[in-house]
Amino acid sequence: MGFGISDWRLARAVAEQGHLGVVSGTALDLLMVRRLQDGDPGGHMRRAMVAFPIPGVAADVLRRYFYPEGRRPGTPYKMLPAYKQVMSRSRQLVSVLATFVEVYLAKEGHGGQVGMNLLTKIQISTLEALYGAMLAGVDVVLMGAGIPRDIPAALDRLARHEPASLRFDVEGLPEGQVEHLTLDPRDLWSGGTPSDLSRPHFLAIIASNSLATMLARKATGRIDGFVIEGPTAGGHNAPPRGEARFNEQGEPLYGERDVVDLTKMSELGLPFWLAGGTGRTGSLAKARAAGAAGIQVGTLFAYCDESGLAEALKRSVLEHALRGEVTVRTDPRASPTGYPFKVVRWPGAPGIGGDGEMMRERLCDLGALRVAYRTPEGKIAYRCPGEPVEDYVRKGGREEDTVGRQCICNALTANIGLGQIRGPGVVEPPILTSGDDLESISGFLAGRTHYTAKDVLDYLMA
Repeated sequence: MGFGISDWRLARAVAEQGHLGVVSGTALDLLMVRRLQDGDPGGHMRRAMVAFPIPGVAADVLRRYFYPEGRRPGTPYKMLPAYKQVMSRSRQLVSVLATFVEVYLAKEGHGGQVGMNLLTKIQISTLEALYGAMLAGVDVVLMGAGIPRDIPAALDRLARHEPASLRFDVEGLPEGQVEHLTLDPRDLWSGGTPSDLSRPHFLAIIASNSLATMLARKATGRIDGFVIEGPTAGGHNAPPRGEARFNEQGEPLYGERDVVDLTKMSELGLPFWLAGGTGRTGSLAKARAAGAAGIQVGTLFAYCDESGLAEALKRSVLEHALRGEVTVRTDPRASPTGYPFKVVRWPGAPGIGGDGEMMRERLCDLGALRVAYRTPEGKIAYRCPGEPVEDYVRKGGREEDTVGRQCICNALTANIGLGQIRGPGVVEPPILTSGDDLESISGFLAGRTHYTAKDVLDYLMA
């Protein structure tokens, strides 16, 4: 649901029905400036930017990135400076503004609750994303793909406009040396800061009892609950625990050690929601009977009319799903993060050859999934297993880490129709990801290839 699939339109549609609508907070600055360069259809970005409380920021971003008539055909998108440990005030403010805009639009015109999901693995932009969402009144923050131990304290401090920090993972640091990412909201305001913000609830996305217990007891602040995500969920999955084993298709095999004990979860005394394989009638009742507060669903919503997925991709996938021609493969190598990543395959899928292998140019010009490392000179630099092999190895990376890796960042922008132009008539191809429920979605579709978020909710609540 990341990179604009679960965007403000979808989150608002769900929240209006009395449930928690969740926007993906990943790379929202990238999405905002590309929407602006496409002319901001409907004027939604600009409408929300008017409400941004820090003076002058919106006007500066519009001056740099807004094209009233949109880009000329065949013109590549103008790029944002890549993230790094220390960023300029203006670059930080682009990230804060973008997250504010998405959450503001999701909350506009109703009294429902809106959450934001972030990946712990993507560290560099996290504090800016949290602060922007809190300026817009986000109700809940959800984080997985790692151990979000530092987030509760960061939320506490950002709510008071105080400096916040996160431990920064840097490969190759000398023993005992620790690096941090910091954000001081006071540096973003030209005058004094406003009154305190509302501190959102924090839900950690986990795949094991041990992680839930550790976070409940040792996190830096209040944990308000958990989302328990199983290996059938789409996007990134937690790797199997124990020795790695694979089936005939090369997919990682999960076993009993990967099943979360819900009785032990209940003993923690915090609410939890079940995710992965929950997109069907009866799942909610079953989850509640097992002690859960509810369920989290992604795949069904990803293909509804309000989602940000490109219309042509929605129609193609659903038409093939009705014929039983869609498969979901858990690829242990595709994502540069090292986490297993579910990839959708169907006849004629763009970017996938006749042999079922993905065909992509190796590059890294967005850098959301780059890893920081210490150079021999003692500086901090960045590399990605999805970049050209010779570049990665030159930066001290191991060649074996590059095998099978794909540029997920660029692929996910293509999923929502914002793929980069690579040459005359050449647009970045997508990589679609969904949960295993996609393979059995035909029962829900009942012959249709269009449906709304409300249709999904009615189906789940039946």
